[in-house]
Amino acid sequence: MNSIQDFINLNLYPIDQPENPVTQAMLARFQKQMKEEGVCVLPNFLSAPGLKNLVDESQALAHESFHSTVRGNAYLEEVPKDLPAEHPMGLEDTTSLGVLAYDQIPQKSGLRLIYQWKPFVEFVGKIIGRGPLYEYACPLGAINVAVMKGQDYLRWHFDQTDFVVSINLQDPEEGGKFEYVRNIRSASDPRYEDVRELLKGNRKNVEVLDNPPGCLVLFEGRHTIHRVTEIKGKILRMIALYGYALAPNVTSSDYLRQIRYGRTQ
Repeated sequence: MNSIQDFINLNLYPIDQPENPVTQAMLARFQKQMKEEGVCVLPNFLSAPGLKNLVDESQALAHESFHSTVRGNAYLEEVPKDLPAEHPMGLEDTTSLGVLAYDQIPQKSGLRLIYQWKPFVEFVGKIIGRGPLYEYACPLGAINVAVMKGQDYLRWHFDQTDFVVSINLQDPEEGGKFEYVRNIRSASDPRYEDVRELLKGNRKNVEVLDNPPGCLVLFEGRHTIHRVTEIKGKILRMIALYGYALAPNVTSSDYLRQIRYGRTQ
């Protein structure tokens, strides 16, 4: 499998034909959804053979992923000193998962083919609506595959980036649900009380994303808190993560690389 039509369901999503009225209508619908909800799910984005190919490839590499378990707060920041009692920035939880880095993805992988395909990049950029997208310059972070095994868990957190592009490759036997609370904070109002109540177990306004294998997901997580529930069973949860930037030559720090990949290069 070495062509884009082997992987993307172009009959359902003719993104190689940007002037096609069907494509334009579809794009307008997704743009509206992204603007209103901060999340957009494109089911069956991958073809069935393409999905199987990527699952088999990722499964074969899963044992090489860097697995880490870390504690931290929902803000992905150091806990400030002298915080008031029960301040949400002082409430810590655990995240545990494995990650395959960009340099572990085979050169001829369909994941690379999709990531670098210009019509795909332009299509995603138009949905997100923040201007043209550029490939992430980090040699480890441009493409990742998150590999989660039994008992792995992704704690409630906010993203430090404006958007995430992902493709669900495989669901676990049980658990692994992507939960979120839409716009629980804003740029002008941190709404600490609402965040604290959620972290203490109040599930008011919690939504569960329906993102079956083969779907493309665009998600804005800077103000929408989210988590992945504990994985149960022997089947891995595998998600491909695409890193794009709003400017050329954007990369990550050695500090972040060390935490995520266990190495800096």
